[in-house]
Amino acid sequence: MLKLLEGIILDMVDKNLEVYKISPIQSIFCKLLGVFLVLAGLGHLSWLRQEFLAQVPSWMPIDGGLIVVISGIVEIILGVGLIILPGKYRVIAGWATAAFFVIIFPCNISQYVNRIDAFGLNSDLSRLIRLFLQPVLVIWALWSTGAWQALRNRKSGKSTGE
Repeated sequence: MLKLLEGIILDMVDKNLEVYKISPIQSIFCKLLGVFLVLAGLGHLSWLRQEFLAQVPSWMPIDGGLIVVISGIVEIILGVGLIILPGKYRVIAGWATAAFFVIIFPCNISQYVNRIDAFGLNSDLSRLIRLFLQPVLVIWALWSTGAWQALRNRKSGKSTGE
């Protein structure tokens, strides 16, 4: 039954997306990012809710509280995925995590532009520095999961197994 389920899941994934081996250091950083996301997601749902709510731009068409809860759940799912998913699924989780970091970037911009104090970012300089952390998170997600390597190999027609 497990093999059948695995076959069905594999059929749902893009056949051109290969399984890529990552180095032990990439694996450590992938799991570390996963733990960070799970903790941030739990924070969204509990002790850091007000801090995250302060970052939600006022122009968002959805209730800020709902955005905080949904993004927290998404972070937990992505974090668990980074921790436990192997191979091609890890690569997919890497792309999804990078996309998530891009999607939430307007919240960081809003915090800077509107001079919102949250997470100890209580100066323009600290909020500006935080803006530059977001691209680092995107790069971290793509590098540590092997997503960049998978894309490069796919474009060049290479295939490496895990």
